[in-house]
Amino acid sequence: MAEKEGAKVGAEEMVEGEREGEAEEVEVKFRLFDGSDIGPIRCNAAATTVAALKDRVVADWPKDKSVSPKTANDVKLISGGKILENDKSVAQCRAPFGDLPSNAITMHVVVQPSSAKSKPDKKANKLPKTTRCSCTIL
Repeated sequence: MAEKEGAKVGAEEMVEGEREGEAEEVEVKFRLFDGSDIGPIRCNAAATTVAALKDRVVADWPKDKSVSPKTANDVKLISGGKILENDKSVAQCRAPFGDLPSNAITMHVVVQPSSAKSKPDKKANKLPKTTRCSCTIL
């Protein structure tokens, strides 16, 4: 009986190890705003960060697009409806979707040029609002 339990535990460890091995190498495809794709790019899910993927997107960006990022800070990656943080790895950002293969990921790319981010600052630089009151004596 103890041998069967030991064999069962060993088999479970092998299955978990195989799952980890499968999760190591993933294909990432980037869907652009016009429906075209960049990739797929094969990468190590545990070692590749979102920041590295953003750098790759900027480097591989098609030249014929009207909107193009200048730096990786201009790019937002979205996967599973969530904006991905630069310091996270691909493995940390991946969400399981039932029976779909876990080694293929499609991420949506949104370009927000840094000049668009400075527009709210201009509004903040306007003259400060002052409260005014008036009295009327009848």
